[in-house]
Amino acid sequence: MTTKWGILGTGWIAEKFAADVALLPDAQVVAVGSRTLHRAQEFAERFGIPHRHESYQALVADADVDAVYVATPHPLHATNALLAIEAGKAVLVEKPFTVDADQARRVVDAARRRGVFVMEAMWTRFLPHMVKIRELVTAGRLGEIRSVTADHGQWFPRDPRHRLFAPELGGGALLDLGVYVVSLASHFFGPPDEVIATSAPAFTGVDAQTAVILRYSGGRMAVLFTTVETRTATWASINGVDARIEIRGPFYAPVSFRLVTRDGDVEEFDL
Repeated sequence: MTTKWGILGTGWIAEKFAADVALLPDAQVVAVGSRTLHRAQEFAERFGIPHRHESYQALVADADVDAVYVATPHPLHATNALLAIEAGKAVLVEKPFTVDADQARRVVDAARRRGVFVMEAMWTRFLPHMVKIRELVTAGRLGEIRSVTADHGQWFPRDPRHRLFAPELGGGALLDLGVYVVSLASHFFGPPDEVIATSAPAFTGVDAQTAVILRYSGGRMAVLFTTVETRTATWASINGVDARIEIRGPFYAPVSFRLVTRDGDVEEFDL
């Protein structure tokens, strides 16, 4: 069965999605929607998409579309996801899922009421290294996991026109880069019992650097850091009582990782 996709938005991330879907045997982009017909037509011509819509409402109403990929700026994710959900479409929302918890609850509640699938496009969870790490954790190779540490830092020039520094576009380190470190922690620990965080603002007021400690039941913790001011090692570690897994940078898309036992024995995994 082929899943027929509609892309809501025509920015650079939508371009990457359209190009990648073309590589899949069981998926096809059949429609694209933009705020102008000209932009939708231009995008569609580049990627061979048959249906072009001059509004997001028209896209989600397209009967040929099975699932909608929301590829708009961060602050529009919730509104656009709700639009697709109400139309009865399955929805894949580009990260971050929404810009705050209240919006996330509204989207999830709407999907449950409508009985449709909705998910954040956290692609890193489906890469081969993460599949293998889950296998090792499930097999008990690490013992009880007690902590997760991760950082994600990239350097960006101080440009007020860049979306990362634009408050109106949901800019800042946490929403753009920090989602990866938070996702890693939640992947293994689930929702935290307590959040302790601090941030330093950039020149536009968005967060330039954010540090987070997440506390979980039984004293488990995640220590996370993200920044748009420096290119950090971007490593991560999943720490168990018997062994730890070290994922060297960038941890969200590595080609290898290693398991280090409590006694110092090392096992390398190249994927």
